[in-house]
Amino acid sequence: MKLGWMAGYWMFGPTNPVPTAVECEKLGYDVVFTAEAYGSDVFSPLCWIGAHTSRIKLGTGIMQIAARTPACVAMTAMTIDHLSNGRLVLGIGVSGPQVVEGWYGQAFPRPLERTREWITLFREMMRREGPVTFEGKHYQLPLRGGSGLGKPLKLINKPLRDHVPVYLGAEGPKNIAMACELFDGWLPLYYSPFHPEFYGDAISARKPGFEICCPVTVNINDDLEQALLPVKYMLAFYIGGMGAKSHNFHANLVRRMGYEKEADRIQELFFAGKRDEAAAAVPDRFADEISLVGPKERIRDRLAAWKESAVTTILAGTGDVNALRTLAELAL
Repeated sequence: MKLGWMAGYWMFGPTNPVPTAVECEKLGYDVVFTAEAYGSDVFSPLCWIGAHTSRIKLGTGIMQIAARTPACVAMTAMTIDHLSNGRLVLGIGVSGPQVVEGWYGQAFPRPLERTREWITLFREMMRREGPVTFEGKHYQLPLRGGSGLGKPLKLINKPLRDHVPVYLGAEGPKNIAMACELFDGWLPLYYSPFHPEFYGDAISARKPGFEICCPVTVNINDDLEQALLPVKYMLAFYIGGMGAKSHNFHANLVRRMGYEKEADRIQELFFAGKRDEAAAAVPDRFADEISLVGPKERIRDRLAAWKESAVTTILAGTGDVNALRTLAELAL
């Protein structure tokens, strides 16, 4: 079992992740992941961290593919990987229709098809075997129409590694299956090591060396009820508000995990502006299973289930350096 730190994105204004990332490197953490929604971007903080560290891997979790073409990411990945001496881990995903169409102005339908084209084109660009041409439904190189002057091109600089690890952020069964087929790892949103059967079929075809890096909220508190509160508020926000009511991937995942009535109730309360009640409606059992919360001794005991699971890296979701130190003591 490896440990990582999920730095996330800026929730309440600018924060400097460097001191915590430096401490994680000293503690033996394997990777730090940043994130993006429609505020702070995923690459800038990662570069800042990379400039102040020397060993810890640098992960995007996740980079939204609607924001950047495969060519843009090939250039960015090549650059960061050289500057960091081969530490980049590229986590990608599609986000949801509200962000894709409302913020990026891109069409959302057929996301699996788009992802498959995206990774195919990115891999070809990074191999740098020659000028790239591509004829897909979502990407064409050179572009059809336009001026008619488009020219097949090849990445100017040779990548440090022609195979940068790429993980897929996926929640649905078909998307997870594609992660196992085409990617080097999977970034789940919610995972319960106490119910490995839920994802068993989806990840049964994974290749040797396939990484599963799972975000896990860590909150050390002798009062278990209080320790669960941040997890429940986070779940209420994602189930209730991170997506349209009729098209919320996070809520759909929770329904598939056996909490259909609870997810419906959380959405209903959240859209009514009753956020405290929405958080209270999150089942304690579910919040507890996907996190590491409570007294130190309890977290130590519950780590056993994570170590026996298919998860290869726990991405600790916390800004508390003492919690990161305690987790390292217990897990490493």
